[in-house]
Amino acid sequence: MAKTYPELDDALTHFIQAQSVFFVATAPLAAEGHVNLSPKGLDTFRILGPKTVAYLDIFGSGVETIAHLRENGRIVIMFCAFQGATKILRLHGHGRVIEPHQPGFGDLQVHFAAQEGTRAIIVVELTRISDSCGYGVPLLKLEAERPTLPAWCRKRGTEGLKIYRQEKNRQSIDGLPGVAEQE
Repeated sequence: MAKTYPELDDALTHFIQAQSVFFVATAPLAAEGHVNLSPKGLDTFRILGPKTVAYLDIFGSGVETIAHLRENGRIVIMFCAFQGATKILRLHGHGRVIEPHQPGFGDLQVHFAAQEGTRAIIVVELTRISDSCGYGVPLLKLEAERPTLPAWCRKRGTEGLKIYRQEKNRQSIDGLPGVAEQE
């Protein structure tokens, strides 16, 4: 039976911390715009308070989440139990993007281990917390984190990532503004 929660309690916090992957979904306001759904891992999720969470946004081929949040702030984060008791947990909220050159980034960065290619920190103020059964979610076992993304970022280096950001992360596939110019 699905249930809603007023905030993240100890049991939900423990469930979140036990998951190795989460999914982030956003959408533009335009009906013809593309909905985005992205899997995340690499120990990049943190609970900052009973109604506030954050995750590291690491370089990728697109910038949809950042663009959608800049336009309308809507976001949902989903965790699925792939081992143990069944559960799907959805965290709906309003997100904001904090890039490394912006005020407050350093204060948030201390909550995370250093990750190659960190592009931003996404902070989400939760407006709805709910779970559902997850009976249809398969049992899966984590073999290991993939080393590919950190290696890709290291290979490009600081200047290469700056060029990539300028070329590939300036706007979403729907033409919405993505990462900001660094000051």
